[in-house]
Amino acid sequence: MGTGRNVERRTILKAAGASAAAVGLAATAGCGGSGAGDGTVTIRYSWWGAEERAQKINKTIALFEKKYPKIKVKTDFQTYASFWEKFQTQAAGGNPPDVFQNAVTFLRKYDKRGILLDLKSQVEAGNLSLDHFRAGVTKVGEVDGKQLGVPVGSNTMALVIDKKVFEKAGVEPHAGWTWDDYFKALKTIHDRTKVAGDTGYFSIMYLYDLYLRQNGKAFYTDDGLGFDKADLTEWWTDGYNRVKAGIVTDPKVVAQDFPKSSLSAGHGASEFTWDNFTVRYSAEGDSTYGLAPIPTMDGKHTGQYLASLMLSASARTAHPKEVAQFIDFMVHDPEVGKIMGYDRGILASTEQYSAYRPTDAVNKEIAQYEDDTAKAGVLGTITPHPSGADTIEAAFLRIGGDLGQGKTKVADAVKQFFTESEAAFQA
Repeated sequence: MGTGRNVERRTILKAAGASAAAVGLAATAGCGGSGAGDGTVTIRYSWWGAEERAQKINKTIALFEKKYPKIKVKTDFQTYASFWEKFQTQAAGGNPPDVFQNAVTFLRKYDKRGILLDLKSQVEAGNLSLDHFRAGVTKVGEVDGKQLGVPVGSNTMALVIDKKVFEKAGVEPHAGWTWDDYFKALKTIHDRTKVAGDTGYFSIMYLYDLYLRQNGKAFYTDDGLGFDKADLTEWWTDGYNRVKAGIVTDPKVVAQDFPKSSLSAGHGASEFTWDNFTVRYSAEGDSTYGLAPIPTMDGKHTGQYLASLMLSASARTAHPKEVAQFIDFMVHDPEVGKIMGYDRGILASTEQYSAYRPTDAVNKEIAQYEDDTAKAGVLGTITPHPSGADTIEAAFLRIGGDLGQGKTKVADAVKQFFTESEAAFQA
């Protein structure tokens, strides 16, 4: 399944991602999967991402077509926002791709519209295996007893820190630290280094979900929001007050830094995001970055779960067997794992996870973080997102950002969010 002020999530929601110019690397299909007189079939595969991901995926497709010479794959990729705009049009026209990259945010939305194939039938037919996955990760693709997606990679929320700033301030994160510990650390960092301690946690939907889970709630129920206006008022009031106190980066500065992260720009000492996004900070910034534990309420429960990117299939595909064989190959083949690495998260199947061993320090730390988190026994099960979750996530980010910049008051922001959420659920 994800998005700290998840920089990548902010990027994709504002449609500012990597260039789609690299689409020339792949042939864009104009119609549904097809068949030939010699028994060869063609399936369409679509995903979002940048040029580097496209290059890797094209290599994996070459391996697949070598093993399955009677199955040809036509490909199409876009930036995140462009992908979903195009997919929505294709789905409405009854012509979605046969197989496509997906995330938990969209499962109920497109299942509700009859777009997604329940892959359990192909599992039962022996064309797709759900065995040999890292513990719990296949649950991300389950909704109402149906297997609507199969994970290619998994990740979990983490806190990325500027190690040099934390060391200069004399602050050392540790497992089991509380939110009070964390906020105290932010003030210490600001007082001793004149750098804001955090780049802005309060508009990150997935972080707020962890906080709610620590308090016996969740961002979503199966069909709505799992919190009330009083909960959100408290969360956003707290966040806004910390911006005014200077211990959270001014959102106006964050906007000026964009598309670069304010963490890598040196305008904040920490940022909540998905653990596998850590690589971007080393590429953007001049400091040393690392992963720290999620703060807790009780020193034990972080509320974390595994999210993942996954592959889903169209309920309209004319080639469900071939699509299932394609998905099976892409999630289990060890050579595919070596090629993709952690591009879409920590590899989900045990075959691929064992086949790829990162050699650089950043990816080694990501893998170790996930191992440590799993061993700590804190991982729970993600709540399937209701239809409309994609719109709601964007609203949470946008309205929280407006609040931080002083464009709206807390009470008005909360009212607006609940109004927009109700509309999204009914759409």
